[in-house]
Parts: sequence; C-alpha cells; structure tokens
Amino acid sequence: MSGNLTRFAAASALVAAAFASPTAKAQEIELIISLPAPTLTFAAAFIAEDAGFYKSEGLKVTHRNLVGVASINAVIAGSADFSISTAPVILRAAAQGQRLLGIANLVDRPLVELVLRKDVAAAAGITEKSSFTDRAKALNGKTIGIQGVGSIVHAWERLVVSRAGLDVEKDVRIAPMDPPAMLPALENKAIDGFATSLPFTTQAVSKGVAIMLASATTDVPDLLPFPYNVVYTRPETCQQNKDKCFKVVRAYAKANKMITEQPAQALEILKKRFATMDPVLLAAAWQVVSKAHTNDLRVPLKGLENADRVSLEAKLLKPEEKLKSYDGLTTEEYLK
Repeated sequence: MSGNLTRFAAASALVAAAFASPTAKAQEIELIISLPAPTLTFAAAFIAEDAGFYKSEGLKVTHRNLVGVASINAVIAGSADFSISTAPVILRAAAQGQRLLGIANLVDRPLVELVLRKDVAAAAGITEKSSFTDRAKALNGKTIGIQGVGSIVHAWERLVVSRAGLDVEKDVRIAPMDPPAMLPALENKAIDGFATSLPFTTQAVSKGVAIMLASATTDVPDLLPFPYNVVYTRPETCQQNKDKCFKVVRAYAKANKMITEQPAQALEILKKRFATMDPVLLAAAWQVVSKAHTNDLRVPLKGLENADRVSLEAKLLKPEEKLKSYDGLTTEEYLK
C-alpha cells in the first residue's frame, strides 16, 4: 500500500510540475523596449533592468538601441512594445497620423546640450559667459554633430540656431553620429561642435576640448515643464493587456524612486554602463541628470504645449500641422 502511495505521490508531483511550468512562464511577460541612445537620459530604464525592477514585476525586457526617431518608428511598426522619448517626437508623430499613448513621464526638464570646440569658440570671440544670443550666433557656418535627424537633439540644435536669428536649413551643417563617436570627431576637428545628452557633453567640457555653448538645463527656463522622458506605446497595447502597462510603469516608478531618493546608490548601479568614463566626470553629470527625474509621473499639459513650441521654433513642425488637441495622447490610468 505504501508503495502504491509513493508511486501515486510521484505521479502527482510530475503532473503538478507539468502544469506548473506553463503557468510560471505565463506570469513572465516578454517585452522589447527601444531606447534612442546610450546616455544618462535613459537611466531609469538601465536601473529598472540592472536593479531587478523589471524582474520583480514579472517582466523579461530586451532593450534595443535604435538611434533617434528609429526608436519611435519601431513602436509604430510593432517591432518594439514600448519606448521612451521626448514629447516633441511623439507629438510630431501624432500630427502625421501616428498616434501613440504616453503612460508616464520620467524626466520633467530637457537634458540636451550643445558644445563648441574651444578653438572655434575663441576664434568667434565668445566664452561660456557670453550672452545666449552671441553664443548661438557663433554657430553660423559651423558643422555640428547630432544624434539623429528629427530627434530632440536635432531639434535643440535647430532651436538654438533659430533663436540666434540664423537660417536653420542653410547656416549650420549637421553630421549625424552616435554619441560615443562625437568627442573623438571633435578632437580630430572633423566637427566644430556637437549636441547630445549627458554625460558626453560633460566629458567634452571637463577635458577642456569644448565650451558649453547652449544647455537646455539652464538656457531655456521658458520651456519648463518639459516631458523629456515619456514612456509610450501603441494604444492597442494597453487595451489588449492592461497588465503590461501597469507593470512597465511600476518598474519605472521604482527606478525613479531610487534615482530621486538614493541617487548615490543609483549611480553605483549605472557605473558599469559607463565603465570607460572617468567616475568623477560621470558623477558630475549624474548630479544634473538625477535632479531632472521626477516622482510625479504624470505628463503635464503645459509640457506638451512647450514640446510643440520646440518643434515649431526648430521648424520641424509647420504651424498648420500642430495638433488642435492633445486628448487621447496621454493617460494617468497606469499611475495608480
């Protein structure tokens, strides 16, 4: 009898295991999240992965680095489930009929900067203490490296040029390249300056190779608040599986909580992502970036209005293309 019970128990265990395995797998949601650049702007995504916040929400996430607007195009095409981008890019997509849904905002101020090679700045007779307009005018005839055509980095370069009264199409040349390639190109004098996010701009200034020509963190207070890190997806993604959207937002909320409340701990986690960068320089950049993150993950209406202003000033959006309403482009449902 005991032998029969033993065999019965063993068989039951096998049956239970057979049914348990699919259940366990079903609880793990696989996602692809596209990121436009390997910069500190996307610290929340890096920390969500490296600190285990994705995993704690039952998510198995693959990050794909797709430069500039290629990241948003991946979501539109369905080859990525979510992405993180700036509001101007999302609003321009909506203006072209590609409406996406913003479910959270992680950074509430712009984190893009433009640096100019020090010898070029000297020849133009400007320093970091010169007026914004004088600094911007020094871009006339220069070649500036940017992260991707149509990206927020491209928009920032064009906005600076526009505010100098220059022609955004004719007066400045652009050279698209990945952020890690920008400083070497600057040092080799292949470009006169570059625009991207921290820490690469911080690196150029700290090495004494460039001056800070225009920083969105300090030079455009009229554009605050600014939804710089909007988590978005196709509307049908959340309609078909609300749990996906809840879990993604919770993972990023945990990451932002660490960034805002334990920035030193967050930096330790991030260091391996920037292992070749001087730790002192990285820490200096992190002081700026960490303070730009927010625990209020709502996408502010005023921020969307400011985002459209950037696209209009940069002449990446025509006035007649501007959306009449932002209804349906964001939701607070997944912040609960």
